[in-house]
Amino acid sequence: MEFQIPGADDSRRLTVRGWLSSHPDPTPRQLAEAGYVAPHWPAPYGLAADPIHQIVIDDELTKAGVRRPSNPIGIGWAGPTILFAGTEEQKKRYLLPLLSGEEFWCQLFSEPGSGSDLANLGTRAVRYGDEYVVNGQKIWTSGAQYAKFGILIARTNADAPKHRGVSYFICPMDLPGIEIRPIKEMTGASTFNEVFFTDVRLPAANLVGEEGDGWRLAKVTLGNERVSLSSGGVLWGSGPTALEMLDSVRANGPVVDPVMRQRLASVYVEHVLLDLIRLRTLSARLRGEQPGPEASIRKILADEHGQHVMEIARDMLGANGMLQQVEGRAERGSNTGLGGGGGVGFRALEHPGWFDGYMFARALTIGGGTGEVQRNIVAERVLGLPHDVDVLQGLTWAETQRRAAS
Repeated sequence: MEFQIPGADDSRRLTVRGWLSSHPDPTPRQLAEAGYVAPHWPAPYGLAADPIHQIVIDDELTKAGVRRPSNPIGIGWAGPTILFAGTEEQKKRYLLPLLSGEEFWCQLFSEPGSGSDLANLGTRAVRYGDEYVVNGQKIWTSGAQYAKFGILIARTNADAPKHRGVSYFICPMDLPGIEIRPIKEMTGASTFNEVFFTDVRLPAANLVGEEGDGWRLAKVTLGNERVSLSSGGVLWGSGPTALEMLDSVRANGPVVDPVMRQRLASVYVEHVLLDLIRLRTLSARLRGEQPGPEASIRKILADEHGQHVMEIARDMLGANGMLQQVEGRAERGSNTGLGGGGGVGFRALEHPGWFDGYMFARALTIGGGTGEVQRNIVAERVLGLPHDVDVLQGLTWAETQRRAAS
Protein backbone atom coordinates (compact mmCIF):
# COMPACT_ATOMS: atom_id res chain seq x y z
CA MET A 1 0.00 0.00 0.00
CA GLU A 2 1.81 3.03 -1.27
CA PHE A 3 -0.47 6.02 -1.44
CA GLN A 4 -1.16 9.13 0.59
CA ILE A 5 -4.49 10.90 0.78
CA PRO A 6 -4.09 14.59 -0.15
CA GLY A 7 -4.31 17.00 2.77
CA ALA A 8 -7.07 19.43 3.68
CA ASP A 9 -5.50 22.28 1.70
CA ASP A 10 -5.30 20.36 -1.57
CA SER A 11 -6.63 22.50 -4.41
CA ARG A 12 -8.91 19.71 -5.62
CA ARG A 13 -10.51 19.53 -2.19
CA LEU A 14 -11.03 23.28 -2.18
CA THR A 15 -12.74 23.08 -5.56
CA VAL A 16 -15.21 20.45 -4.34
CA ARG A 17 -15.86 22.39 -1.13
CA GLY A 18 -16.48 25.55 -3.12
CA TRP A 19 -19.01 23.78 -5.28
CA LEU A 20 -20.71 22.28 -2.22
CA SER A 21 -20.95 25.71 -0.59
CA SER A 22 -22.87 26.87 -3.67
CA HIS A 23 -24.92 23.65 -3.72
CA PRO A 24 -25.41 22.72 -0.04
CA ASP A 25 -28.14 20.23 -0.88
CA PRO A 26 -27.39 19.21 -4.48
CA THR A 27 -29.95 17.36 -6.56
CA PRO A 28 -28.93 14.18 -8.40
CA ARG A 29 -29.08 16.09 -11.68
CA GLN A 30 -26.73 18.79 -10.35
CA LEU A 31 -24.27 16.14 -9.18
CA ALA A 32 -24.37 14.50 -12.59
CA GLU A 33 -23.92 17.74 -14.51
CA ALA A 34 -20.98 18.72 -12.27
CA GLY A 35 -19.25 15.44 -13.10
CA TYR A 36 -19.28 14.21 -9.49
CA VAL A 37 -21.29 11.02 -10.00
CA ALA A 38 -18.67 9.30 -12.18
CA PRO A 39 -15.68 11.67 -12.02
CA HIS A 40 -13.40 9.23 -13.86
CA TRP A 41 -15.56 9.54 -17.00
CA PRO A 42 -14.46 12.08 -19.64
CA ALA A 43 -16.13 15.48 -19.99
CA PRO A 44 -18.90 16.46 -20.26
CA TYR A 45 -20.15 13.51 -18.21
CA GLY A 46 -17.24 13.36 -15.77
CA LEU A 47 -14.00 15.14 -14.98
CA ALA A 48 -11.48 12.67 -16.41
CA ALA A 49 -10.32 12.37 -12.80
CA ASP A 50 -7.29 10.26 -12.02
CA PRO A 51 -7.53 7.83 -9.06
CA ILE A 52 -6.25 10.32 -6.45
CA HIS A 53 -8.68 12.98 -7.68
CA GLN A 54 -11.51 10.43 -7.44
CA ILE A 55 -10.57 9.71 -3.84
CA VAL A 56 -10.58 13.42 -3.01
CA ILE A 57 -14.05 13.90 -4.49
CA ASP A 58 -15.37 10.77 -2.78
CA ASP A 59 -13.96 11.90 0.57
CA GLU A 60 -15.35 15.43 0.35
CA LEU A 61 -18.83 14.29 -0.68
CA THR A 62 -18.85 11.77 2.16
CA LYS A 63 -17.84 14.40 4.72
CA ALA A 64 -20.60 16.69 3.45
CA GLY A 65 -23.17 13.90 3.76
CA VAL A 66 -23.88 13.97 0.03
CA ARG A 67 -24.97 10.68 -1.52
CA ARG A 68 -24.67 9.90 -5.19
CA PRO A 69 -27.70 8.60 -7.14
CA SER A 70 -28.29 4.86 -6.92
CA ASN A 71 -28.30 3.27 -10.38
CA PRO A 72 -25.69 0.49 -10.14
CA ILE A 73 -26.25 -1.25 -13.48
CA GLY A 74 -26.67 2.02 -15.34
CA ILE A 75 -23.61 3.74 -13.87
CA GLY A 76 -21.43 0.66 -13.45
CA TRP A 77 -22.15 -1.25 -16.66
CA ALA A 78 -24.32 0.49 -19.22
CA GLY A 79 -22.69 3.90 -19.00
CA PRO A 80 -19.06 2.81 -19.46
CA THR A 81 -20.03 0.58 -22.38
CA ILE A 82 -21.96 3.37 -24.11
CA LEU A 83 -18.99 5.68 -23.52
CA PHE A 84 -16.65 3.10 -25.02
CA ALA A 85 -18.62 1.95 -28.05
CA GLY A 86 -21.84 3.97 -28.31
CA THR A 87 -22.68 6.52 -30.96
CA GLU A 88 -22.73 10.22 -30.14
CA GLU A 89 -26.54 10.08 -30.32
CA GLN A 90 -26.60 7.27 -27.76
CA LYS A 91 -24.26 9.14 -25.42
CA LYS A 92 -26.32 12.34 -25.57
CA ARG A 93 -29.60 10.47 -25.09
CA TYR A 94 -28.72 8.11 -22.24
CA LEU A 95 -25.74 9.20 -20.17
CA LEU A 96 -26.95 12.19 -18.13
CA PRO A 97 -30.35 10.67 -17.20
CA LEU A 98 -28.47 7.50 -16.30
CA LEU A 99 -25.96 9.33 -14.08
CA SER A 100 -28.67 11.32 -12.32
CA GLY A 101 -30.73 8.20 -11.63
CA GLU A 102 -33.70 9.63 -13.52
CA GLU A 103 -33.71 6.51 -15.69
CA PHE A 104 -33.03 3.27 -13.82
CA TRP A 105 -31.34 0.39 -15.65
CA CYS A 106 -31.25 -3.39 -15.33
CA GLN A 107 -29.03 -6.10 -16.78
CA LEU A 108 -30.45 -8.73 -19.16
CA PHE A 109 -27.58 -11.23 -19.21
CA SER A 110 -28.24 -14.49 -17.31
CA GLU A 111 -30.44 -17.24 -18.75
CA PRO A 112 -31.98 -20.41 -17.31
CA GLY A 113 -30.18 -22.69 -19.75
CA SER A 114 -26.69 -21.20 -19.70
CA GLY A 115 -25.91 -21.23 -15.96
CA SER A 116 -22.42 -19.95 -15.19
CA ASP A 117 -21.48 -20.30 -18.88
CA LEU A 118 -22.98 -16.98 -19.93
CA ALA A 119 -21.45 -17.19 -23.41
CA ASN A 120 -23.78 -20.12 -24.11
CA LEU A 121 -26.82 -17.81 -24.01
CA GLY A 122 -29.68 -18.67 -26.36
CA THR A 123 -31.83 -15.52 -26.61
CA ARG A 124 -31.92 -14.68 -30.31
CA ALA A 125 -31.98 -11.29 -32.03
CA VAL A 126 -32.66 -11.59 -35.77
CA ARG A 127 -32.36 -8.52 -37.96
CA TYR A 128 -35.15 -7.51 -40.31
CA GLY A 129 -34.43 -4.17 -41.97
CA ASP A 130 -34.03 -1.49 -39.32
CA GLU A 131 -35.22 -3.74 -36.48
CA TYR A 132 -34.11 -6.80 -34.55
CA VAL A 133 -36.76 -9.31 -33.49
CA VAL A 134 -35.86 -10.73 -30.08
CA ASN A 135 -37.08 -14.04 -28.63
CA GLY A 136 -35.89 -15.77 -25.49
CA GLN A 137 -35.76 -15.57 -21.73
CA LYS A 138 -33.57 -13.94 -19.09
CA ILE A 139 -33.53 -14.65 -15.37
CA TRP A 140 -32.22 -13.17 -12.10
CA THR A 141 -32.72 -9.68 -13.52
CA SER A 142 -32.52 -7.34 -10.53
CA GLY A 143 -34.92 -4.41 -10.63
CA ALA A 144 -36.42 -5.27 -14.03
CA GLN A 145 -39.89 -4.29 -12.79
CA TYR A 146 -38.65 -0.75 -12.09
CA ALA A 147 -36.20 -0.25 -14.93
CA LYS A 148 -36.64 2.14 -17.83
CA PHE A 149 -33.90 0.41 -19.88
CA GLY A 150 -31.92 -2.79 -19.80
CA ILE A 151 -28.57 -3.79 -21.26
CA LEU A 152 -29.29 -6.88 -23.32
CA ILE A 153 -26.90 -9.37 -24.83
CA ALA A 154 -28.47 -11.65 -27.42
CA ARG A 155 -27.25 -14.06 -30.08
CA THR A 156 -27.25 -12.53 -33.56
CA ASN A 157 -25.25 -15.28 -35.30
CA ALA A 158 -25.87 -18.91 -34.34
CA ASP A 159 -23.22 -20.13 -36.80
CA ALA A 160 -20.33 -18.38 -35.06
CA PRO A 161 -18.44 -19.66 -32.00
CA LYS A 162 -20.42 -18.91 -28.88
CA HIS A 163 -18.27 -15.95 -27.80
CA ARG A 164 -18.41 -14.27 -31.23
CA GLY A 165 -22.05 -14.37 -32.25
CA VAL A 166 -23.35 -12.16 -29.43
CA SER A 167 -24.43 -8.52 -29.72
CA TYR A 168 -25.07 -5.80 -27.15
CA PHE A 169 -28.28 -3.74 -27.12
CA ILE A 170 -30.04 -0.97 -25.22
CA CYS A 171 -33.50 -2.38 -24.54
CA PRO A 172 -36.46 -0.20 -23.47
CA MET A 173 -38.30 -2.28 -20.87
CA ASP A 174 -41.77 -1.17 -22.01
CA LEU A 175 -41.56 -2.63 -25.54
CA PRO A 176 -44.50 -4.81 -26.61
CA GLY A 177 -43.69 -8.50 -26.14
CA ILE A 178 -41.66 -8.08 -22.94
CA GLU A 179 -43.14 -9.84 -19.91
CA ILE A 180 -41.61 -9.38 -16.45
CA ARG A 181 -42.37 -11.92 -13.73
CA PRO A 182 -41.02 -11.08 -10.25
CA ILE A 183 -39.46 -13.99 -8.34
CA LYS A 184 -40.50 -14.15 -4.68
CA GLU A 185 -37.49 -14.70 -2.42
CA MET A 186 -37.43 -16.17 1.06
CA THR A 187 -36.82 -12.62 2.32
CA GLY A 188 -40.38 -11.87 1.20
CA ALA A 189 -39.15 -9.39 -1.40
CA SER A 190 -38.88 -9.68 -5.19
CA THR A 191 -35.45 -8.33 -6.05
CA PHE A 192 -35.03 -10.68 -9.02
CA ASN A 193 -37.21 -11.30 -12.05
CA GLU A 194 -37.74 -13.52 -15.04
CA VAL A 195 -37.98 -11.57 -18.29
CA PHE A 196 -39.56 -13.12 -21.38
CA PHE A 197 -39.13 -11.80 -24.96
CA THR A 198 -41.77 -12.77 -27.52
CA ASP A 199 -41.25 -11.22 -30.97
CA VAL A 200 -39.95 -8.02 -29.39
CA ARG A 201 -39.10 -5.45 -32.07
CA LEU A 202 -35.95 -3.62 -31.04
CA PRO A 203 -34.74 -0.70 -33.21
CA ALA A 204 -31.39 -1.36 -34.89
CA ALA A 205 -30.31 2.07 -33.60
CA ASN A 206 -30.22 0.47 -30.13
CA LEU A 207 -27.31 -1.79 -31.08
CA VAL A 208 -24.18 -0.71 -29.18
CA GLY A 209 -20.96 -1.13 -31.14
CA GLU A 210 -20.67 -3.64 -33.96
CA GLU A 211 -22.90 -6.65 -34.43
CA GLY A 212 -21.21 -9.74 -32.99
CA ASP A 213 -18.99 -7.73 -30.63
CA GLY A 214 -21.27 -8.02 -27.61
CA TRP A 215 -19.16 -10.43 -25.59
CA ARG A 216 -16.20 -8.07 -25.60
CA LEU A 217 -18.44 -5.12 -24.71
CA ALA A 218 -20.00 -7.04 -21.83
CA LYS A 219 -16.55 -7.11 -20.22
CA VAL A 220 -15.59 -3.47 -20.88
CA THR A 221 -16.32 -2.24 -17.37
CA LEU A 222 -13.87 -4.64 -15.74
CA GLY A 223 -11.15 -2.08 -16.43
CA ASN A 224 -13.33 0.96 -15.83
CA GLU A 225 -14.25 0.77 -12.15
CA ARG A 226 -14.45 3.86 -10.00
CA VAL A 227 -11.78 4.14 -7.31
CA SER A 228 -13.15 4.63 -3.80
CA LEU A 229 -11.88 4.52 -0.24
CA SER A 230 -15.21 3.18 1.01
CA SER A 231 -15.10 -0.33 2.38
CA GLY A 232 -18.87 -0.77 2.04
CA GLY A 233 -21.04 -3.37 3.71
CA VAL A 234 -21.06 -7.12 3.49
CA LEU A 235 -24.06 -7.47 1.20
CA TRP A 236 -22.68 -6.49 -2.18
CA GLY A 237 -21.81 -3.02 -0.90
CA SER A 238 -24.97 -2.45 1.15
CA GLY A 239 -26.44 -3.49 4.45
CA PRO A 240 -24.96 -3.62 7.95
CA THR A 241 -21.29 -4.41 8.39
CA ALA A 242 -19.20 -6.41 10.85
CA LEU A 243 -18.09 -3.17 12.52
CA GLU A 244 -21.68 -2.03 13.01
CA MET A 245 -22.48 -5.31 14.71
CA LEU A 246 -19.36 -5.19 16.87
CA ASP A 247 -20.07 -1.59 17.90
CA SER A 248 -23.56 -2.65 18.99
CA VAL A 249 -22.18 -5.54 21.00
CA ARG A 250 -19.49 -3.38 22.60
CA ALA A 251 -22.10 -0.84 23.70
CA ASN A 252 -24.03 -3.54 25.57
CA GLY A 253 -21.31 -4.91 27.80
CA PRO A 254 -18.83 -7.77 27.68
CA VAL A 255 -19.47 -11.10 25.97
CA VAL A 256 -18.98 -13.86 28.52
CA ASP A 257 -19.52 -16.88 26.28
CA PRO A 258 -16.02 -17.94 25.04
CA VAL A 259 -17.38 -19.47 21.83
CA MET A 260 -19.26 -16.29 20.94
CA ARG A 261 -16.18 -14.20 21.79
CA GLN A 262 -14.13 -16.29 19.37
CA ARG A 263 -16.73 -15.94 16.62
CA LEU A 264 -16.80 -12.17 17.06
CA ALA A 265 -13.01 -12.03 16.99
CA SER A 266 -12.97 -14.14 13.81
CA VAL A 267 -15.33 -11.85 11.87
CA TYR A 268 -13.25 -8.85 12.96
CA VAL A 269 -10.10 -10.56 11.62
CA GLU A 270 -11.94 -11.30 8.36
CA HIS A 271 -12.98 -7.65 8.14
CA VAL A 272 -9.39 -6.45 8.59
CA LEU A 273 -8.03 -8.91 6.01
CA LEU A 274 -10.64 -7.83 3.47
CA ASP A 275 -9.81 -4.18 4.10
CA LEU A 276 -6.10 -4.87 3.55
CA ILE A 277 -6.82 -6.69 0.27
CA ARG A 278 -9.02 -3.77 -0.82
CA LEU A 279 -6.28 -1.26 -0.02
CA ARG A 280 -3.74 -3.41 -1.84
CA THR A 281 -5.97 -3.38 -4.92
CA LEU A 282 -6.46 0.38 -4.60
CA SER A 283 -2.71 0.90 -4.33
CA ALA A 284 -2.18 -1.13 -7.52
CA ARG A 285 -4.80 0.93 -9.34
CA LEU A 286 -3.07 4.14 -8.26
CA ARG A 287 0.14 2.80 -9.80
CA GLY A 288 -1.72 2.22 -13.06
CA GLU A 289 -1.82 -1.56 -12.74
CA GLN A 290 -4.81 -3.67 -13.70
CA PRO A 291 -6.70 -5.63 -11.03
CA GLY A 292 -5.08 -9.00 -10.34
CA PRO A 293 -6.35 -12.29 -8.94
CA GLU A 294 -6.96 -10.64 -5.59
CA ALA A 295 -10.36 -9.58 -6.97
CA SER A 296 -11.51 -13.20 -7.09
CA ILE A 297 -9.87 -13.96 -3.75
CA ARG A 298 -11.57 -10.98 -2.13
CA LYS A 299 -14.97 -12.01 -3.50
CA ILE A 300 -14.60 -15.53 -2.10
CA LEU A 301 -13.65 -14.17 1.32
CA ALA A 302 -16.17 -11.31 1.34
CA ASP A 303 -19.18 -13.44 0.44
CA GLU A 304 -18.45 -15.98 3.15
CA HIS A 305 -17.65 -13.15 5.59
CA GLY A 306 -21.08 -11.68 4.92
CA GLN A 307 -22.71 -14.98 5.78
CA HIS A 308 -20.66 -15.26 8.98
CA VAL A 309 -21.71 -11.78 10.12
CA MET A 310 -25.38 -12.48 9.50
CA GLU A 311 -25.24 -15.86 11.23
CA ILE A 312 -23.72 -14.30 14.36
CA ALA A 313 -26.31 -11.51 14.35
CA ARG A 314 -29.09 -14.11 14.12
CA ASP A 315 -27.66 -16.15 16.98
CA MET A 316 -27.27 -13.10 19.19
CA LEU A 317 -30.82 -11.98 18.54
CA GLY A 318 -32.14 -15.44 19.32
CA ALA A 319 -35.90 -15.77 18.81
CA ASN A 320 -36.09 -12.01 18.21
CA GLY A 321 -34.18 -12.59 14.98
CA MET A 322 -37.29 -14.19 13.49
CA LEU A 323 -39.14 -10.86 13.67
CA GLN A 324 -38.97 -8.69 10.61
CA GLN A 325 -40.10 -5.45 12.20
CA VAL A 326 -37.98 -4.02 15.01
CA GLU A 327 -39.81 -2.04 17.65
CA GLY A 328 -37.08 0.21 19.16
CA ARG A 329 -37.35 -1.32 22.64
CA ALA A 330 -34.82 -3.38 24.56
CA GLU A 331 -35.68 -7.01 25.22
CA ARG A 332 -33.70 -8.76 27.91
CA GLY A 333 -33.31 -12.31 29.07
CA SER A 334 -32.51 -14.22 25.87
CA ASN A 335 -29.59 -16.61 26.17
CA THR A 336 -27.05 -14.95 23.89
CA GLY A 337 -24.01 -15.15 26.13
CA LEU A 338 -23.66 -11.44 26.82
CA GLY A 339 -22.92 -10.04 30.24
CA GLY A 340 -25.30 -7.76 32.08
CA GLY A 341 -27.97 -10.37 32.77
CA GLY A 342 -29.14 -11.15 29.28
CA GLY A 343 -28.99 -10.68 25.58
CA VAL A 344 -28.34 -7.82 23.28
CA GLY A 345 -32.05 -7.46 22.64
CA PHE A 346 -33.58 -5.25 19.98
CA ARG A 347 -31.82 -2.02 20.77
CA ALA A 348 -28.30 -3.35 20.37
CA LEU A 349 -28.88 -4.85 16.93
CA GLU A 350 -31.73 -2.72 15.70
CA HIS A 351 -30.24 -2.01 12.27
CA PRO A 352 -33.16 -2.61 9.87
CA GLY A 353 -30.99 -4.77 7.63
CA TRP A 354 -30.40 -7.71 9.97
CA PHE A 355 -33.51 -9.73 9.15
CA ASP A 356 -33.31 -9.25 5.39
CA GLY A 357 -29.53 -9.55 5.57
CA TYR A 358 -29.63 -13.00 7.10
CA MET A 359 -32.32 -14.26 4.75
CA PHE A 360 -30.51 -12.85 1.72
CA ALA A 361 -27.03 -13.99 2.78
CA ARG A 362 -27.45 -17.42 1.14
CA ALA A 363 -27.33 -15.61 -2.21
CA LEU A 364 -23.92 -14.06 -1.56
CA THR A 365 -21.91 -17.12 -2.61
CA ILE A 366 -24.07 -17.60 -5.73
CA GLY A 367 -24.63 -14.21 -7.35
CA GLY A 368 -22.02 -12.37 -9.38
CA GLY A 369 -20.00 -15.53 -10.02
CA THR A 370 -20.40 -18.44 -7.64
CA GLY A 371 -17.79 -19.25 -5.04
CA GLU A 372 -16.99 -22.42 -6.95
CA VAL A 373 -16.37 -20.50 -10.19
CA GLN A 374 -14.17 -18.01 -8.32
CA ARG A 375 -12.14 -20.86 -6.84
CA ASN A 376 -11.68 -22.28 -10.35
CA ILE A 377 -10.35 -18.90 -11.47
CA VAL A 378 -7.86 -18.82 -8.60
CA ALA A 379 -6.83 -22.43 -9.24
CA GLU A 380 -6.21 -21.89 -12.94
CA ARG A 381 -4.87 -18.33 -13.07
CA VAL A 382 -3.00 -18.11 -9.76
CA LEU A 383 -1.95 -21.65 -8.91
CA GLY A 384 -1.45 -22.71 -12.54
CA LEU A 385 -3.61 -25.82 -12.30
CA PRO A 386 -4.83 -27.27 -15.64
CA HIS A 387 -8.10 -26.12 -17.19
CA ASP A 388 -10.99 -28.49 -17.56
CA VAL A 389 -11.10 -30.16 -20.97
CA ASP A 390 -13.53 -28.29 -23.26
CA VAL A 391 -15.02 -30.89 -25.60
CA LEU A 392 -16.98 -28.16 -27.41
CA GLN A 393 -13.98 -25.98 -28.27
CA GLY A 394 -13.96 -24.85 -31.89
CA LEU A 395 -17.65 -25.60 -32.53
CA THR A 396 -20.21 -22.96 -33.48
CA TRP A 397 -23.00 -22.22 -31.04
CA ALA A 398 -25.53 -24.03 -33.26
CA GLU A 399 -23.28 -27.10 -33.36
CA THR A 400 -23.00 -27.15 -29.58
CA GLN A 401 -26.80 -27.07 -29.28
CA ARG A 402 -27.20 -29.97 -31.72
CA ARG A 403 -24.60 -32.01 -29.85
CA ALA A 404 -26.28 -31.25 -26.51
CA ALA A 405 -29.63 -32.41 -27.92
CA SER A 406 -28.27 -35.66 -29.37
